[in-house]
Amino acid sequence: MSQTQFADKYVLVVGLGRFGGQIAAARWLTEQGARVTVTDLAPAEKLADSLAQLADLPIRYRLGGHDERDLDGCDLLVVSPAVPKDRSDFVKAALARGLPITAEMNLFVERCPARRIIGITGSAGKSTTTAMVGSILEAARRAGVFPQVWMGGNIGHSLLADLTRMTADDAVVLELSSFQLEDLGTLRWSPPVAVITNIQPNHLDRHGTLDLYADAKMNIVRYQGADGIVLIHENDAVVRRYVTAAGADGRIRECRFEPKFEAFLRLPGRHNQLNAAAAVSACRAIGVSDEIIAQGLGECRGLPHRLEFVIERDGVRYYNDSKSTTPESTCIAAEAFAGTPTILLVGGKPKGASFAEMGRLLARTCKHTICYGQAGPEIYEEILRGRAPGTPASAVHVSTFAEAVERARQMAVAGDVVVLSPACASYDEFTNYEERGEAFRRLVSR
Repeated sequence: MSQTQFADKYVLVVGLGRFGGQIAAARWLTEQGARVTVTDLAPAEKLADSLAQLADLPIRYRLGGHDERDLDGCDLLVVSPAVPKDRSDFVKAALARGLPITAEMNLFVERCPARRIIGITGSAGKSTTTAMVGSILEAARRAGVFPQVWMGGNIGHSLLADLTRMTADDAVVLELSSFQLEDLGTLRWSPPVAVITNIQPNHLDRHGTLDLYADAKMNIVRYQGADGIVLIHENDAVVRRYVTAAGADGRIRECRFEPKFEAFLRLPGRHNQLNAAAAVSACRAIGVSDEIIAQGLGECRGLPHRLEFVIERDGVRYYNDSKSTTPESTCIAAEAFAGTPTILLVGGKPKGASFAEMGRLLARTCKHTICYGQAGPEIYEEILRGRAPGTPASAVHVSTFAEAVERARQMAVAGDVVVLSPACASYDEFTNYEERGEAFRRLVSR
């Protein structure tokens, strides 16, 4: 269905959520002349912010549950990536009727005119790598390399509304989640330049196994043309194995961090050197010079909630890494402060991953670990098991997030760093990781 074919079509937006993509889709479809109904399992009071963003539009709502009668006469369903289609009775009922199903990212990709597109995915590091690429490309735009640069996708901004302003010569960078890539598989589309930061266990509650999760990720390379480019970190045998299984082995280029860019990199940790290596390689692949790359890299200050420096108080530095929702990304955060006395806050709602390896690392490297929330007791036990025989416990367990922050403030002395890097989802106490990070900022700043 082309952009001009939505006029007077009945489109059902399934799952409004609070993250922006479906809100943008509902608005864009309405502006194309579609008759839009939004349906969500959540009641209106839980979607108040999202609904307020659509209040000026003639949209019909079915909230607090789905009704199969809404499928009658439906021309298209735009289903949120967060909806597990194989488990949703409503989506299965639509499929049984033969109704076409798409997603917000699919709507964009089908209509994007830009030839130079960089897609970025991975279990950890994809948002920071996307931000680095965006910063470099913005420097390139100012230098006249591209007319315009567009950054969006899973990083939190839908590009649907920008389609009419895009040209073939623009550059586009997309952060793509496993859920979005799963949807894009139906289009048999992959970006010409694909970056895969790593593959680690994540979203196993949705995908079931690591192999199935990785298989969804591999849609970023599976449908590239012969001139496609696949960028992975140097010596990453895990990613190479999955890329090879997807038939893209011949297009792989390994990324290595070059010392000449070290003076321009402002974000801490070896993992950010890896992120920068991928960003540099991706921008080179679409014609950006090293001089401009260095300038853009130096202008990148990172993203909120990703090892974000918050405040220094009484000689203690506080960092917000609320975006860290896997044990692997929390290990990366802990290693970024190697050699510095670190008090780590970890916990929340578990996502099905094992905490054993993380527990061993935190037992060895952190001055203290404060475990909280639903996952707190399990993480605490893993840290106790991971400590060397005869050494004192370096972990404590509290119930709530606020208690964890207060305990960290009590324990910290000048020279310490306090890092929120939860390794878990936020949904036991918060709506999303952003809300959790804002709470951390507020609690340590007051």
